[in-house]
Order: sequence, then C-alpha cells, then structure tokens
Amino acid sequence: MAYGVTGAELPDPRRWLALSVLCAAFFIDVLDFSIVNVALPDVQRDLGFSQQGLQWVVSAYALTLGGFLLLGGRAADLLGRRRVFLAGLALFTLAALVGGFAWSPEVLVAARAFQGLGAAISSPAALSIITSIFPEGPERNRALGVLGAVGAGAVAGGVVLGGVLTDVAGWRWVLWVNVPIGLAAIALTPALIRESRAGDAGGLKGLVRGLDLPGAVSVTAGLLLLVYALSGAEGAGLASPRTLGGLVLALILLALFVFVESRARNPLVPLGIFRSRALAGANVGAFVVIGAYGAVFLILSLHMQQVLGLSALTTGLAFLPMAVAGAAASSFVGPRLVTRFGARSVLVTAMITMVAGFGLFARVPAEGATFAGDLLPATLILAVGEGVAFTAFFVGAVEGVRDEDQGVASGLINTSLQVGAALGIAVLLTVAAVRTEFLLEGGAGTKAALAAGFRYSYAAGAAITLAGALAVFVVMRVKNTGTGDRKGGANQA
Repeated sequence: MAYGVTGAELPDPRRWLALSVLCAAFFIDVLDFSIVNVALPDVQRDLGFSQQGLQWVVSAYALTLGGFLLLGGRAADLLGRRRVFLAGLALFTLAALVGGFAWSPEVLVAARAFQGLGAAISSPAALSIITSIFPEGPERNRALGVLGAVGAGAVAGGVVLGGVLTDVAGWRWVLWVNVPIGLAAIALTPALIRESRAGDAGGLKGLVRGLDLPGAVSVTAGLLLLVYALSGAEGAGLASPRTLGGLVLALILLALFVFVESRARNPLVPLGIFRSRALAGANVGAFVVIGAYGAVFLILSLHMQQVLGLSALTTGLAFLPMAVAGAAASSFVGPRLVTRFGARSVLVTAMITMVAGFGLFARVPAEGATFAGDLLPATLILAVGEGVAFTAFFVGAVEGVRDEDQGVASGLINTSLQVGAALGIAVLLTVAAVRTEFLLEGGAGTKAALAAGFRYSYAAGAAITLAGALAVFVVMRVKNTGTGDRKGGANQA
C-alpha cells in the first residue's frame, strides 16, 4: 500500500524505503553530469564526432536540464508529484537506453537532451515528495542530508565510475548503467509513494488552467540561452560575441519573466516565495557552492593529468576519497549540525571550510607535487565543506514553504545548482586559461604555466566562495533555520 503524511497520520516507517527510491533517481540525474566526461575520447573515436561537436554530449544534457527545471517543479505541484516523478524517470531511463545504442553523433546528442529533460521533470518532483513525507524538523534534515550525500557522492563518483566503466566495459555502459537503476525505481515507486499535489490542483485540467504560459515560455527560453552561453564559454571565451550575446538575450528574457510573474494571476513562480530569506539565502549558497565545487572536478582532473602526469584511470580513482568524504559529511555531519545550529550558520561555516580547501590548492607547487602530499588534504577539506553545505542549502530551500509551492521551491534550488555549475566552470576555466597563456607568451615552460593557471583558478574559487558566504550571511538573517521549532511563515522576513 502506498503511503504519505497528511493531517494527524503517523509517519509510515516505509518512508525511508521511499527515500531510497528517490535518492536512486536523484543519483543518476546528478551522475550523468560527470560520468560521460572520461568517456568522451572513446565516444569521439567510435561515432566520429568532430572536436567542436563533442561538447554537445555534455551540453545537450545541461541545456534541457537547466532550462526545464522550473516548469518541471510547477508541473509536479499541479499534476501530481508521483505521476510527474515517474514520467521524468521513465523518459530519462529510455533516453539512456537509446543513447547506449547510439549509431551516430546526432542520435547520442538527442538522447542526452531527452535525458536532461527527464531529469528536469523528475528531480524537483523527488525533492518535493521528500518534503511531503517527512515532517519539518530533525527527521527531514536527516532525509535531506541523505539526499545531499547522494548528490555529493554522485558528483565525484561520476568521474570514478565513468573511468572504470569506460576502461573495463566500454563507453556505452556509462549510459546503460542508468537503466537498471531507473527501472528498479519505477517498479518500486507505486508501492512506496502516495500521490500528492498542491491543494485542489485538479490534475491535467488544473495544469492547463493554472499554468502561466507566458512565464513558462520566457523562463524556459531564458534559462536555455543562459546555460547555452555559459556551456560554450570555455571554448569561445567569456568576452566572445557568442557568449556575451547569449547572456544579454538570456537576461532580457529572464527580466521579462519577472515582469510577467509580477502581473500573472497564476504565476509559474510566485515572486512572494522570495520573501523567505531562508529560501533566498539557500539558493545563493547552492549557486556559489556548486559553481566553485563543480569546476574543481574539471580543473583538478586536468591538473592531475597535465601537471602530475597521472593516467585517466588513476585520475578517476583519485576522486574516490573526495566522493566518500563529501557523502559522509552530508549524511552524518550536516543533518546534526543543521538541527542544532540552523542552516544559516552551518552553510556559512561550510563555505568558509571550502575556502580553506581552495587555499591549499592554490599553494600546490608546479614541481615536485604529489597527489597524497599536496592535493589529497585539500580535496578532503573541500569535500567535507561541500557535503555539509549540500544539507544546509537543501534544508533552507524548502523549510517554511507552503505545500502548494514545494515543487517550485525544489525547481528553484535545482536551477541554482545547474546554472551555478555552468557559470563556475566557465569563469574558473577562463581564469586558468588566461593566466596560462600569459605565462606561455612570456617564455615560461608548459608545465609551470599550466600549474600557475590552475593555482589562479583555485584562488578565484576561494574568493568567489568567500563572497558567497558573506552574501548568505546577509541574505538569510534567520536564526535556527532547520531546527524545526517554527512552522509556516517561520522563515519569512
């Protein structure tokens, strides 16, 4: 029998089994950001991708995921969270299966785009289901801590798993690995998760009646353009007409979206939701944390291979301690700290811990550096900070939000994560490239120039994260967020 929590019902003990299903779906959604990266050279050789076209294996997923998250979150509120979760998960799993059988570049890119769309539909639904089956307070904090651990582990674990699967079984298995996980989650969901939606949303008729079409079009187009511009900034440059033009058009569309929402009868994103300082601060924290942390994976991978001379497989395995440390911090440390001290204090402290990790990275020498002696301590500190931050911003993002807006709140935090990751990679890679090119033109050796460029990007990551911590401290301005001792409008300014 399915279950949920309504009124005075006691929470069903099977809610933790339901959480495992939701976490499995969230795991493959996050995993697919990084798992294909190590396999790209093999994909290129097998399918005949051009060097320019190869980036679309990654970008197609990021585009549709980042562009449709808010629409997916509102659909979950209006159509039913379980229904939307299942639809998104089924689309994601089918696209992964097709992608693994891809016989041309076009088929693989299309499959990746549909995977991103499926993730955009299922991810916010999964988070809003968690908020509906776990009561606000310490228990929800633990559940969100587990979700954060899964996310933190998937970010780092994708690099490890991608390297192992590509080396042992071939690149197609980085897509097929999603299929059994997706099918198992689809099979278990009806037995463990009861349908829920926002009030009297009214199913499909409610979606048609309640959907803000101008808002949906403007925000989806704006986010698609924003992620497109940022995803290509690594190759084209931040100051290129392609990047700047895309960013300007995206900002115009997003400004139009805000204008539309302020006048809509049934807005896609009620602007009043941002009166919650906890939600606003959590989104700022998520944007900065994943922007800095996500970029580190690509930069650190290049650092280990180009400066330390490690192989691709060894580099992938080197991320394993980082994955374990981040997952443990999010699952065991984060929930306890948030329950005791509140999301605001914990998120700020976690971000400052990340600054320390970035600072250690920025001191790694060009010559004589080793992974164990120079990089490992920094990776562990950074991972612990990121893992704890994951729990804190997930708790802050949904606490005190009305039930009918949980899907929107979930879509917002996921959008902050995706856009933050795209921007962080674009900015920090540009910093590294500019510094490296400057030193090469001055006659420096290749390895020394690369190492210096990476150090500059680490320093930039530290500065951005520190500024983000200050912004979270100012924006949240809420004590005891996450302790569960206040309800409803507890987090309203």
